[in-house]
Amino acid sequence: MKKALLLTLAALTLIPLSLAGCAHVTSGSGVAPKPLFRDPVYDGAADVSIVYDKAAKDWKMFYTNRRATLKLPDKDVSWVHGTAIGIASSKDGVKWDYQGTASVPAACTGETLWAPELYEENGTYHMWLTVVPGVFKNWQGDRFIVHLTSPDLKTWACSDRLALGTDRAIDASVVKKDGVYRLWFKDERKGSRLFTLESPDLKSWVRQPDPVIDTNAEGPKVFQFGGHYWLIADVWKGLMVLRSDDLKTWTPQPTRLLEQPGLQPTDNDKGQHPDVIVNDGKALIYYFVHQYKAPEAASDPSYGQRTVIQVAELKIGADGWLTVDREAKFDARLKAPK
Repeated sequence: MKKALLLTLAALTLIPLSLAGCAHVTSGSGVAPKPLFRDPVYDGAADVSIVYDKAAKDWKMFYTNRRATLKLPDKDVSWVHGTAIGIASSKDGVKWDYQGTASVPAACTGETLWAPELYEENGTYHMWLTVVPGVFKNWQGDRFIVHLTSPDLKTWACSDRLALGTDRAIDASVVKKDGVYRLWFKDERKGSRLFTLESPDLKSWVRQPDPVIDTNAEGPKVFQFGGHYWLIADVWKGLMVLRSDDLKTWTPQPTRLLEQPGLQPTDNDKGQHPDVIVNDGKALIYYFVHQYKAPEAASDPSYGQRTVIQVAELKIGADGWLTVDREAKFDARLKAPK
């Protein structure tokens, strides 16, 4: 009991006491706090994927659990490696509670886990994980994507390692249309372009030869909203938006989302690597924000490594393109899927 208490206290000291409770602020109106969630252990939550847990009747947020509190020499990115997948849960989509890390089999994964993608069908949960087999001080390690399955979001089994035709693949996003599954990913060997796989059964995949668009990007998220399919991806200066009616031909939006920093503390930098949940007629975008502009960063050069999760509402403007107002107050509550 004493050991457990000490570990808990040690974890809490890694983030400022003034921020430690931010993940638990809520209101009767359903307005989300800023930040929506921050990891209480390493303060480096990023790359979220949110899914409804049918058994628990709540929402689960899986995320890259970056070790952002590590203080390392300049340009040493070991803190982005050696990462587990964190989990938070929420009954309403507003109040999120940390649940520890995902228990994934070592046999098909590795020391570094990034960018989970969750998908449920017929009572089986699927997760695609980016795996880096080791901990590196630079960005040169190989990366591959594995497919895991679970009956309950707790116990995971190895399914397969995707044959992607590259040793530097990251960031899966999966959608099913007309009986065909499509998976988008970033191929760092091909100019960091986004490519697509197609499959009839989630087992045998065929890579499509051409990139989605001739732009380098990562963290794609594909979803359907307002009569169109959308692809939103991180281009490191805001989020690129593409629109399609068939998931094959894409038209780029003239403007990027979340490029301009917000005005509120913890949301005052560009938004990165999104997830989108379309729920009860609304589209909510979940993104992470670095804390380079936090007051603590003035005296601690490593403080900007920390990342928090924010949420905003996507809308379709009069011109037919997506818009987002990160300052707007809105009802962020999620309803159980029908």
